[in-house]
Amino acid sequence: MRAAVHVDCAPVLIRYHSSINNETAGRDMGITRRHFGLGFTAFGLAACSGTSQLDVVSRSGGGLPADLRPAPNAGYDAWVAAFRGRARGHGISEATLNAGFRGTGYLPGAVTRDRNQTEFARSLEDYLSIAVSDERLKKGRAAFARHRATLGALEDRFGVDAEIIAAIWGLESFYGERRGDVPVVSATSTLAYDGRRGSFFEKQLVAALKILQNGDITPARLTGSWAGAMGHTQFIPTSYLAYAVDFTGDGRRDIWSDDPSDSLASTAAYLARSGWSRGVRWGGEAGTGAPSGRLIQPQPGGPRFAVTSNFGAIKRYNNSDAYAIGVGHLADRIGGAGPLQGSFPPDANGMTKDDRIALQRRLTARGFDTGGTDGVIGPNTRQAISAYQSSRGLPATGEPSLELLRSLG
Repeated sequence: MRAAVHVDCAPVLIRYHSSINNETAGRDMGITRRHFGLGFTAFGLAACSGTSQLDVVSRSGGGLPADLRPAPNAGYDAWVAAFRGRARGHGISEATLNAGFRGTGYLPGAVTRDRNQTEFARSLEDYLSIAVSDERLKKGRAAFARHRATLGALEDRFGVDAEIIAAIWGLESFYGERRGDVPVVSATSTLAYDGRRGSFFEKQLVAALKILQNGDITPARLTGSWAGAMGHTQFIPTSYLAYAVDFTGDGRRDIWSDDPSDSLASTAAYLARSGWSRGVRWGGEAGTGAPSGRLIQPQPGGPRFAVTSNFGAIKRYNNSDAYAIGVGHLADRIGGAGPLQGSFPPDANGMTKDDRIALQRRLTARGFDTGGTDGVIGPNTRQAISAYQSSRGLPATGEPSLELLRSLG
């Protein structure tokens, strides 16, 4: 898939499309496992070409939003009719085509999301604030404890550290909480018809139909993100066909089940086949006893990291330094390690993370809810700033500043 995080260098910016929690997040995925040719999305998390948990659409109880339900579209219907002939050329039976397309249709929201993935610039510090948030860490340690036996068995079989597998699970779907419930055939056929990345998505559609034909899942359960990434660790269909594992031994590679075993095994298999070396750490913060390796400093003035060949294996899952550091650091924290020791420089507004957290807390205390106090300045915080500024008769810029912080007492 393609995770979604572009890491630039001045200061290193992480560009992404989608949102993780109250603020925003994204990742940079390289076209290999899940998303699809963007260069980067928001949080960067997928096996090679996909979307991230940020891109997943999942509604508990309320159903899908209206724009992700089938809508009439004559052009799409004609495209599907023509595609059926091409699909038969790939060995897809008429019965599978009928079952796969039953109840599906054109999703205008998939096209909108694909075309309007607004890019936000985030520093590595912001990225890690979201990727290794207190909530994600707490849930990660709990999930690791619940699935310790499975994760240990996967480490024994594939050689991939159990904590690394758990960390990818956490970044990709918040430990299974955000797997997505958009029909994959509808999503991939819509985006193939739209044509912006038509060839890529048609391959995903063919692969999705092969998954159905193989009997791994029923049409009703073949769901995922608006872009077709599936399961606990958000595999795109082609990656599923290449790497998915039936770890439970029930004859199906069920990455959609509430039981994450097959998904976690598939991720371990993906990393193992991407060159993961048993017994070698991913790396760590330089100067803190981390293994020797290549030194990188993704954010100027911020911590440096010594990274090994296994850092590169994680990047095969999602081609982003920020993503790989996020996975590695979250894995370390799940395993009991402490936070980074190095500090990040003030942002362009001269504010440190502590300053930004204080700003959010003071705004919220004044009745201008920022939706959280993680030090990441996103849409909610900017709206709160604008509302506060308007209440004081000031220009509603929505921009944070030390002056604004001081005015809040």
